[in-house]
Amino acid sequence: MAAYVSRTFSLASGDSPAARSPAPAMSLVDSRSLPDASPLQVFVKAKKKINDIFVEIEDYVQDAVGYMRGMQHDRSIVSPEDTTRVESYTLKVRGIRDVLTRDHMKVAFFGRTSNGKSTVINAMLREKILPSGIGHTTNCFLQVEGSDNGEAYLCTEGSSERQNVKSVGQLAHALCKEKLGESQLVHIFWPKDKCLLLRDDVVFVDSPGIDVSPNLDDWIDRHCLDADVFVLVANAESTLMLAEKNFFHKVSMRLSKPNIFILNNRWDASATEPEFLDQVRQQHTERAADFLVKELKVCNQREAAERIFFVSAKEALQARLQEQRGLPPHTGALADGFPNRYFEFEDFERKFEECISKSAVRTKFQQHSQRGKLIATEIREVMDATYERAQQLKNDKAVGKKEIYDKLNFTEQQLLMLTQEMKDKIHRMVEDVEQRVSKALSEEIRRLSVLVDEFSVPFHPEPLVLNVYKKELHGHVEQGLGSNLRARLSTALALNIENSQREMTERMTALLPADKKHVSLTVLPRREPFEILYRLNCENLCADFHEDLEFRFSLGLTSLIARFAGRGAHKLAVRNYASMVSRDLLSPSDTGDTSLAVHPAAHFSDSLSTWSTVALASVGSQGTVGGLLIAGFMLKTVGWRLIAVTGAVYGCLYLYERLTWTNKAKERSFKRQYVSHATKKLRLIVDLTSANCSHQVQQELSSTFARLCHLVDEATNDMHADITTLDKELRQLEEAAGSAKVLRNKANYVTRELEIFEEAYLRS
Repeated sequence: MAAYVSRTFSLASGDSPAARSPAPAMSLVDSRSLPDASPLQVFVKAKKKINDIFVEIEDYVQDAVGYMRGMQHDRSIVSPEDTTRVESYTLKVRGIRDVLTRDHMKVAFFGRTSNGKSTVINAMLREKILPSGIGHTTNCFLQVEGSDNGEAYLCTEGSSERQNVKSVGQLAHALCKEKLGESQLVHIFWPKDKCLLLRDDVVFVDSPGIDVSPNLDDWIDRHCLDADVFVLVANAESTLMLAEKNFFHKVSMRLSKPNIFILNNRWDASATEPEFLDQVRQQHTERAADFLVKELKVCNQREAAERIFFVSAKEALQARLQEQRGLPPHTGALADGFPNRYFEFEDFERKFEECISKSAVRTKFQQHSQRGKLIATEIREVMDATYERAQQLKNDKAVGKKEIYDKLNFTEQQLLMLTQEMKDKIHRMVEDVEQRVSKALSEEIRRLSVLVDEFSVPFHPEPLVLNVYKKELHGHVEQGLGSNLRARLSTALALNIENSQREMTERMTALLPADKKHVSLTVLPRREPFEILYRLNCENLCADFHEDLEFRFSLGLTSLIARFAGRGAHKLAVRNYASMVSRDLLSPSDTGDTSLAVHPAAHFSDSLSTWSTVALASVGSQGTVGGLLIAGFMLKTVGWRLIAVTGAVYGCLYLYERLTWTNKAKERSFKRQYVSHATKKLRLIVDLTSANCSHQVQQELSSTFARLCHLVDEATNDMHADITTLDKELRQLEEAAGSAKVLRNKANYVTRELEIFEEAYLRS
């Protein structure tokens, strides 16, 4: 037997025409034991790479969500819809990461009962895990996957309870009394370190025989839609059956061009009839190729030749179990041609690994990559829009800041210019008011007698009554002067002041912003014209007035002397008196002497000289002696008749004045005295009153201008505050735009990473 085995390994006599690999050139050492020799590592590396990329995508989405939430206060930059849209990607990316963590290469084995599906899986796993044997053995779906914790256990569908893996025979074997439903799934977790395929994220799904159940559609929907490769395990001792074809027709209707491998198992039976080996192999190959190419249309003829294999799973399992025990794989009773069948089984594994790796990378990761790029693209669009809005707002606010800054400079310059102009104008108006008031008051003082004459309160010389009379007269004069001054000045002054205030308001209002111009109405000229208050206070001013109501004859010596002595009037009085005397002396009817008439000038000169000397002496003496001298002189000069007539006239005049010295005369005298006294006093306060009135005008105009300046100052303060606020907003917008730009660029980076991933793993 040993010699037979040696010959079969060296000569490959059993399958020489159709053998895929020459036996003498190959060893039974598993080529997959070499590090990174398996094509499955492509899937492992691709899975790690795309997981790393999605870690970055998740971080990116979290950064984007944090940015959007941080900008929610400014809806002009970030809308609630965009925030909600970006937040929705968090769950999507998390779901993709969860799927990627669970993603693996799934291969599903189907075939008729007892075709050796479980044996093929056991041979690939190098361990007898699944129930196998004669008859209908597998009762339900069994999914074998790697266990990260190094434990071997199983879980039934819908339960997380871990059971001993030895119970798989009791649960899944069709011959057991207690068995699961045919569509139920049992997860078998096997330590990854015991199987390279499991370590490389391959999951095996074993199924019941497709010829014993009518629930094929349910099988496909529950267990086949996410499979990357389907392995049809056929019986090489027969041919493809209708049940097998119908099942895969249903699969191809639900999946686009599924990857199907056809294993013609139990090919060791061909060793009993070596003369028909090539014909049988050719027959099976043609029928299988026609099924894949013409019926299912899942591949072309060249690809079909790479997906049809003739193996003996039982021999392969036995050989690998021997290897696990440290024995040569060919130990035991083996049929002729075992090496070729074993090598073809490994060839199947290699082609299967290449196919499932490519298929799984494409089917598992291509969709995730596209979704990752879609998420990055959509977030980039949001960030692009956010960046554009932030930039636009930044530009608008920068323009607004410049406008405010320019307006602030213009306002401050105009305010300085207007302040100087208004100061000069107020100064000129104050001087003009002072001159007008001074002139008008002086004129009114000259007309004071008229105003006093208009006072018509009954007069009585009694002291008590007279005091009341004087008090009322003071009020009358004060009111009259004030009324006259207002009548003469107030209208013009009020008009000038109103015009000045209006000019101030118009020019200052032009410096205010539009929303503050209505405030200037509060400082416009009053609805009632401005009125100057003329504070004369005659009662205090004339408090020292003392009337003299004693009777004094107007032609009395004292009166005459007083009249002549006052302010140089004595010269005029003497001259007039001399003229009167000269006329009397020159009259011929009095003397009858014509010599005087002939030479009047010479006589008048001598008489005037004598008379003047006597009169002046009389005036100077003002005593009895003087009076006697004058009387004697006059008696001698003019005669007693003239003196008598003169005395009579003088007496009559005295009597007349004495009789006419009534209350009315006293009132007139009182008013004359009052006018004289009040005139002197009022003239003393002309400058003071005019200065007071000009000060009122200055106060009115200055207060109006100050209120307007206050409004402008408030406006400039508001502009300063606006500039400060805009500076802060510009910094915030700069930060917002910068963050949006960074996030946009990161989206480009993520998209580029996914494109590199696709270039490396999906397009090659």
